[in-house]
Amino acid sequence: MRRAGGLHYPHPEPPAPGASVEIAEGVLWLRLPLPFRPDHLNVYALDEGDGWTIVDAGLDTPACREWWQAALAGPLAGRPVRRVVLTHHHPDHVGLAGWFQGGLGAELWATRTAWLYARMLTLDVQERPPVEALDFWRGAGMEAEMLAARAEARPFNFADVVAPMPLGFRRIVQDEEIEAGGRRWRVEIGHGHAPEAALLWGLGHDLVLVGDQVLPGITPNLGVYPTEPEADPVGAWIASCRRLRALAGPEHLALPGHRLPFTGLDLRLEQLIAHQEAALTALGAFLDRPRRASECFEPLFGRRIGGAAYGLALAEAVGHLNHLHRTGAAVRWRDSGGTWLWQRREKAPDSAPGSG
Repeated sequence: MRRAGGLHYPHPEPPAPGASVEIAEGVLWLRLPLPFRPDHLNVYALDEGDGWTIVDAGLDTPACREWWQAALAGPLAGRPVRRVVLTHHHPDHVGLAGWFQGGLGAELWATRTAWLYARMLTLDVQERPPVEALDFWRGAGMEAEMLAARAEARPFNFADVVAPMPLGFRRIVQDEEIEAGGRRWRVEIGHGHAPEAALLWGLGHDLVLVGDQVLPGITPNLGVYPTEPEADPVGAWIASCRRLRALAGPEHLALPGHRLPFTGLDLRLEQLIAHQEAALTALGAFLDRPRRASECFEPLFGRRIGGAAYGLALAEAVGHLNHLHRTGAAVRWRDSGGTWLWQRREKAPDSAPGSG
């Protein structure tokens, strides 16, 4: 058992490709490859006797399909996947859900919001960014050269890495009790990293399937996107973590979507809440004069960010600024070019509008 940051990692080595680690009787941990950071997704298989329930599905890529085929023939012993439970709608979690559902006959269980988002996004294929996305990036302070390049490039499309999703799913809701893998679980809903994300909280046992709501070693992305530019994912996530903290104890073995399973769920929730509160304090101090969202990477992340991570960082900077604005700690106004400028409320000039 490895210990780091006050957390315990009872399984310090991840499963090999196509193999599994038995977390508890009837609960297998498998790992799928991702072509970005983090470079893996944890999925979990719950033994139903005549088949399996799996939690999350991986991207629709040749590598993930190959690893699933090896797992189905190997640790899953050729028994069918009868049910897929989604923790949330992000492509690394939902990508092959439609493959299991449409091609292999599995049921799909998800929150309504997760399913609607995922299916809507698979149907929304774009060859160029829509005007709303360009306006959002301009408002966040994206440099003119980068904005012009993005305007002419095909954007990432959900359908690039998510298999077509058949019509129909089984909705899960807060406080619903589910039987899977010979155990009872209660659905707990979290927000912030993704809307209406599902956690499965063990009843009569100490396992908790936390998805990406609670991660060890890294923090979930809390980003704002053109689909909901006024969202406050930071506030929603902190509120969810505070509620979950009241349920969590040191004995809970958290099974996350990334990194290693760990015990000390109560401590990790406290750490994550404290981290976000410190980030908001640092950002507020940085807003001693008008700033664009694209200027706010260093107080939030401790460094300048470019390349593939730029988009996620920009989305998260807007998320934190929206929270300061929502709580009255900052004001904002647009400059002549349409970019939002943000400033700490007590430092803002009297002529600065409070919002736009």
